[in-house]
Amino acid sequence: MSLFIESIKVEDQKIFLADLHQKRINDTFSHFGKSDSVDLQKIFKHLDHNEDGLYKLRLIYDLEKKIRTQMIPYAIPEIHTFQLVENNIYDYSFKFEDRKELEKMKMKSKCEEIIIVKNNHITDTSFSNLLFKKGKEWFTPTTYLLNGVQRQQLLKTKKIKETEITLQNLKDFSHFQLINAMNDFDDMFVYPIDRILNLPWNEDYFEL
Repeated sequence: MSLFIESIKVEDQKIFLADLHQKRINDTFSHFGKSDSVDLQKIFKHLDHNEDGLYKLRLIYDLEKKIRTQMIPYAIPEIHTFQLVENNIYDYSFKFEDRKELEKMKMKSKCEEIIIVKNNHITDTSFSNLLFKKGKEWFTPTTYLLNGVQRQQLLKTKKIKETEITLQNLKDFSHFQLINAMNDFDDMFVYPIDRILNLPWNEDYFEL
């Protein structure tokens, strides 16, 4: 049976974006024909987590409502090199625990992190959605692999906009940053576009 995963921000004993995580869990159960789900707030309460600081609550579950949890101290990673990797068939519509294909793509690359290109369009990294800066505004690709909770929240609060981002118009953007449940919109972790080592106007990007 497939396993699914949620990575949830917990800071100073407070859980973040719980409603969006719960909706994704509920949608997963519903899509696979299950009328019942698991209650994230109840799970968190039973953990009796009383430590301050930043943690990642890792929740692994299956459709029979068997769950496994880990509470892991978290620090935002700084990544030095990125590479565009083309994969036109990869699908990550649901947050599966199995990341073998993503790890395979990373292993074949020459950088610390990959940016997956699908049908000529920019999608996500191996663990996050992406934002790109044009002028003073930030945009996220319409062609995401997974509609992450942080992405949904930033769009809902109108801090970012959606746009089509392709290999052709990537040069119109000056900077980018990574967002996920653990990493909010943060000017401290902004990368210049040339941090991507194989930009299409410099050399061919890596294909899988």
